[in-house]
Amino acid sequence: MAMVAVGGSIGTGLLLGSGAAMEVAGPAAILSFIAAAFINWTVAMALGELACAHPAAGSFGVYGDIYLNRFFGFIARAGYWIGLSLAIGAEMVAAATYMSQWFAGVRPYHWILIFSALLLTLNLRSVGSYGRIEFWLSMIKLATIIAFIMIGAALLLSGRAVPQYNAQGGFFPKGLFSPLIAMTFAVYSFGGVEMVAVTTGESLSTKETPRAVWLTFLTLTFVYVGAMVVLLGVMPWNHAGVTESPFVTTFRTVKIPHASGVMNFVVLTAALSGANAALYVASRMIFSLARTGWAPARLGRLNPSGSPQYAVAISSFGILFALGLVLWAPENAFRYIVGAAFTGMILSWLISLAAHINFRRRRSREDLAALPLRSPLGKWGSILGLTMVTIALIQTWLSPRVNLWSGLACIVVLILAYAVAKRHRDG
Repeated sequence: MAMVAVGGSIGTGLLLGSGAAMEVAGPAAILSFIAAAFINWTVAMALGELACAHPAAGSFGVYGDIYLNRFFGFIARAGYWIGLSLAIGAEMVAAATYMSQWFAGVRPYHWILIFSALLLTLNLRSVGSYGRIEFWLSMIKLATIIAFIMIGAALLLSGRAVPQYNAQGGFFPKGLFSPLIAMTFAVYSFGGVEMVAVTTGESLSTKETPRAVWLTFLTLTFVYVGAMVVLLGVMPWNHAGVTESPFVTTFRTVKIPHASGVMNFVVLTAALSGANAALYVASRMIFSLARTGWAPARLGRLNPSGSPQYAVAISSFGILFALGLVLWAPENAFRYIVGAAFTGMILSWLISLAAHINFRRRRSREDLAALPLRSPLGKWGSILGLTMVTIALIQTWLSPRVNLWSGLACIVVLILAYAVAKRHRDG
């Protein structure tokens, strides 16, 4: 469970989105990632308790149904499905960006088509083949990023790299509120801890859940915050952007032989791994909706290999968005698709936190004491997390304004889909 969540998290959000965060906030982007780590902790603890009490596939919907109402249960699952499906497109855009470092003359949409074909082929096979490949892809990128943090820390501590935290206009070169603007990319990077709750339905024991939740949270916090501290210490923030991964730029800056090429390969595998995990979880989410009558029954069918083939196919619609953006808005393709995916994904966090608050109110002390995982923050952690996530969502809608329209469009589509599905289900 932990490797699925880590694999789903460590992708474009960190490896390319960190460059966008650095571009927006400079060295102060470190504060954005620290704040995002705290938000992630509140979400992880809330989901951990709920997952221990209700281990089930399509978990967000279960929590929303039980502790809020059917509308929020549907919105959590369907919104998360939309967000993940769009995130697949973001990973494809990133993969095409990385390939352009080696094959500058090849149009990005060619790489998106090639990688998408491989992705769909893999996910239409058995869960076992998916799990084995995802495990090794996750291990490669995790080991490499940890090595990157250690090498960068050694360069900074030894004096071989001059710290850049105040070198280019100070720690807040874009203003004191710039870390808030960069929160979109920081919070999006941490998207993935919720996959632990999603996969509890396929776990053999609820006792695995606490370990998986803590391992996922601690791993992501160390990797993300540590990587940002090293990136912004070694590389001038004004060299960052989304034309290549800042991890690649950093190794080119310190002139380690062949390291930038190796890192470009690693970030490419990370993007493919992130897309792989996102498609796996998205297909299971829409599969869960179909099995409970909230989506067409065909999406709840399995092929002979045990894969929900129709759910996999429809969950890949984000690839079409990626193709459209690289053709019509190539310079902003990554930023726009991340903004569109953010709303759908963050709805699952908001609803899970709200459900956890009611969960805590309804359960007795004895019930809570019996859980294998208990949140040290209690319901107040979820209240604080709910507030901070709401602020991050509003900020995302305001900068750039295109995120507001895509976010509102997502909510309108979800409300209409609920009305149609409810009529069909109850009829």
